[in-house]
Amino acid sequence: MRILTNEDVWAAVRGGSVFACGGGGWVDHGLQIGGAAVAIGQPRLVSVDELPDDAIIITATAIGAPAGTDWQMLGTDYIKAVKLLQESYDGKIVGVMTPQNGMSSTINGWLPAALLDLVVVDATGDIRAHPTGKMGSMGLAALDDFETIQVVVGGKRENGSYLELVVKGSPSKTSNILRTAADQAGGFIASARHPLPASYIKKHAAIGGITIAIELGKAIIAAQPQGAQAVIDTIVTQTNGTILGEGVVTRREVHYSGAFDIGTIDVNVDGDTITLHVMNEYMAADDSRGNRLTTYPDVITTLSTETGLPVSVGHVEVGSKLAVLSINKSEVPLSSSVKDPTVYPEVEKALGIPLAAYALEGIQE
Repeated sequence: MRILTNEDVWAAVRGGSVFACGGGGWVDHGLQIGGAAVAIGQPRLVSVDELPDDAIIITATAIGAPAGTDWQMLGTDYIKAVKLLQESYDGKIVGVMTPQNGMSSTINGWLPAALLDLVVVDATGDIRAHPTGKMGSMGLAALDDFETIQVVVGGKRENGSYLELVVKGSPSKTSNILRTAADQAGGFIASARHPLPASYIKKHAAIGGITIAIELGKAIIAAQPQGAQAVIDTIVTQTNGTILGEGVVTRREVHYSGAFDIGTIDVNVDGDTITLHVMNEYMAADDSRGNRLTTYPDVITTLSTETGLPVSVGHVEVGSKLAVLSINKSEVPLSSSVKDPTVYPEVEKALGIPLAAYALEGIQE
């Protein structure tokens, strides 16, 4: 166990931004929420192995589309979501974890943990960011006979879009309800969900996901004074990643639909084109001949060649100069969610491309 500090906040946001894969929230939001957490309390990061098997852990997150513009999530919304889950659950909750890394989502749960005397568990539902709650649910999506509790809180008070919602039922059905709530709240909403024993987390989560993001972030921060190329080289070296190519964005066709950002982005690389398929996050990349270059759960990220730092989908513009990074799934811890074939069909339908055939290749249970 150790106390998380403001240095950890900055590192978690920097490193988490690589695993954000173009989504995963916003840098400013992560710094705000993380800064508040370490200002009002002392959030404690613990390994799941430090907890007894029967210790109950919940997932805290935000749900929606990063490019949404009409949402509002306050720090109190994250806290209220956890408190409502505590009130709805018949037992004591000990810790909180995040379903994914990201620009702000690595910080998910630090604020309610600091205020409500919970620990932050060093595990993620998925090492990288993903579009659906099912992809971060650690294999729960396939369990139709499992009853979970999911809570959302957020929205603008002044225009009547503020919502508080507590739902119980199967993970797959309740996840769909929460996505609709996020859309109704303006595109993004705070959430707390899935009370689970530590024994389940130990078996099904991506263990050590927070520390991986923090250590990567520290390396990035150390490299920044040396310029963009040093940052890119550091990210590649630290993650055993590969730069698929560097070039200029020639086309961006991404639209908002039902709390998702969906579409494609083309990057011209030495006369060829890398097409990035977006559903909130980068889910796959193809070359101009239709060859698949990388697919979720590989980490797929765009880096600015001017700063070396990750650029989110919402900030990619035609004319942007980017390096396309891929980290093979073999280089990161994988949760049970990414090994679950039931989480892929709705994303494949939305994008109109195959994912599961590539994603599940070579993955062993």
